[in-house]
Amino acid sequence: MAEVLFGILQAESTLHRKIALHIDREATPASITRMVARTFHETNLTPQDVCDVLLPLLPSGKLTFVMDRTNWKFGSHDFNLLVLGVSLGGVVLPLTWKVLPHGGNSDMRGRMLLVGLLLKRLPARRWAVLIADREFIGQEWFSFLRDRKIKRCIRIRQNTLLDDEPARNAFEDLKPGEVRSVFEQVWIYGSPMQVVATLSPRGERVLVASDLSVWNTLTTYRLRWNIECTFSAMKTRGLNLEQTHMTQPDRLSRLFGLLSLALAWMVRIGEWRAEQQPIPTKKHARPAISRASYGRELLCAALRWGKTTFYTHFALLKSPFPTPERRKTQPVRY
Repeated sequence: MAEVLFGILQAESTLHRKIALHIDREATPASITRMVARTFHETNLTPQDVCDVLLPLLPSGKLTFVMDRTNWKFGSHDFNLLVLGVSLGGVVLPLTWKVLPHGGNSDMRGRMLLVGLLLKRLPARRWAVLIADREFIGQEWFSFLRDRKIKRCIRIRQNTLLDDEPARNAFEDLKPGEVRSVFEQVWIYGSPMQVVATLSPRGERVLVASDLSVWNTLTTYRLRWNIECTFSAMKTRGLNLEQTHMTQPDRLSRLFGLLSLALAWMVRIGEWRAEQQPIPTKKHARPAISRASYGRELLCAALRWGKTTFYTHFALLKSPFPTPERRKTQPVRY
């Protein structure tokens, strides 16, 4: 499995034949390719195994969690993964996931299953908030989170009822860049929550329901973008998850688990490297390179050229991430 992981990092691909080119064995390319295939067919790598590796890397204190889906097509086959992870280092590190047997939205039971599994490893007192997009709404789901004392920061649809009125009616005259909230908590899907709205520069109305203060709601919700950075690093702009030809759910789950370990390692090295050599900032005030890519540069160079720095990078898998900087927050009670 380690050989395959190193091969994926260097090949930036999940195709077996490309991974095989980066595995040094006294065997034919066809034989090494079959070995790569057997790794995913026979190795029992589960989300719980990945969680066991990643949990010691998490900083102490409360953590921000994000749930979302990633999907793509290969021919007529739909690939669809529901992912729950922790926001660190500008990405979301997947801690548990489920391969959905269909295209389209996830179901309520699948979401509850992932949250329940993670609560067994990280109790609710470690959850600062759970962030999610408009897909993840519904009275049963909102009540499930509230009953487990998990604070919510979830975007809602414009036709969602605030008390008895559609949300769009409360924010009809929003201007681009303006932030507005309802005067006090309103009932949303059976729960009293705060609602904050803004209008994007493109004119799209963004409505977020949360258990946080008005001050913190939109700032927290922006962290949802970190999971898009995760999918980007795992897919086209990184390790090319969508190149895989594997369609069996258990094999796809193992591949995603291996990529999750690779991502965590890359980001951890990127964090360590940024402490010594800060990432340059471009004119638009964004980093010139992601932490994941910043770390992968060093890791792949060490793997490709057999550098002794590899052992330093490997040791970082036992070193927790630095604690994220906390913005000023306000206490919240149910």
